[in-house]
Amino acid sequence: MNDNKIVKVGVIGVGAIGKGMTEVFNEHRHTKVTAICDVAQDIVEKKAKDLGGIYWTTNYKELLEQDVDLVYVAVPPALHYSIVMDILDSGKHVLCEKPLANSLEEAGEMVKKAEITGLVNAVHYPLSYINNIKALSQRMEEGYLGKVRRVELEMRFPQWPRKWQQNNWIATRKQGGFVFEVAGHFIQLIHQLFGRLTDIESIMELPEDPTACETGIIAQMKLEDGTPVLVNGISQIAGEQEQSISLTIYGTKGTLALVDLDKLYGGKVGEAYKELPVSKDKSFWDEFIQNLVNAINGESAEIIDFYQGYEVQKVLESLRKTNY
Repeated sequence: MNDNKIVKVGVIGVGAIGKGMTEVFNEHRHTKVTAICDVAQDIVEKKAKDLGGIYWTTNYKELLEQDVDLVYVAVPPALHYSIVMDILDSGKHVLCEKPLANSLEEAGEMVKKAEITGLVNAVHYPLSYINNIKALSQRMEEGYLGKVRRVELEMRFPQWPRKWQQNNWIATRKQGGFVFEVAGHFIQLIHQLFGRLTDIESIMELPEDPTACETGIIAQMKLEDGTPVLVNGISQIAGEQEQSISLTIYGTKGTLALVDLDKLYGGKVGEAYKELPVSKDKSFWDEFIQNLVNAINGESAEIIDFYQGYEVQKVLESLRKTNY
């Protein structure tokens, strides 16, 4: 692409995630945040000033009238549907925070709308760009595991929400919880590595407060070839770390595990299980944004589009249908 071409980005929602991604966009050579929106006027006005006096508003529809190419949606899940549908109507490309929507019906309509418009549509699932996951995929392709016997996702959170994500929705049953916020990343990764999940059964632990999100989940499902996939998650437990998350794949020849995203463990059957050397990430964000830019410019790109987000949503909705 022409190195002088800058993709102008509008950001809707400048809370913890939106603020961080604004920095990511501005650090990339081909993108620049030129307009931001948030319902909190004091926050959005200050952020706009910090960014050099760019355009700001508290009404996202006014942002859609600005000269931006891509709109990043970083608002609570219950707001995704209406905002994204308006973005697509405005003719602008869209990157939506995960999960795609707050219901399967909403997600399905978003997929249809995106297909009709032909605009670039992506969901913020960036794990596949991380070096540890690339290294895991490469070892799998090289036959490190042999035949896969079992996949296990384990999530432990001494406190939920975590310290850095305090807000008024992430601990609610309607649109929060670690299943929606965290497990979705790994469901998307399992889809990428192995294909669709089937036969989903879930037991969720829910507090007495009917508005509060889950405090635990035990679930089982299968890969399309029948290989079992297990999910074990729990919060509000003893511990000093903010989280412990692992995705472990057991095979006939070896085991591989992604631990807290920044470590890869493995071992062959009969040998030691240990941390495996992986080259440090240069910046997976650079690759993530570059693929968005490539897609916008009609070039070859690897992005997680709305349809893939919909497939993840189907699993998430099945998991949060309690059965106990």
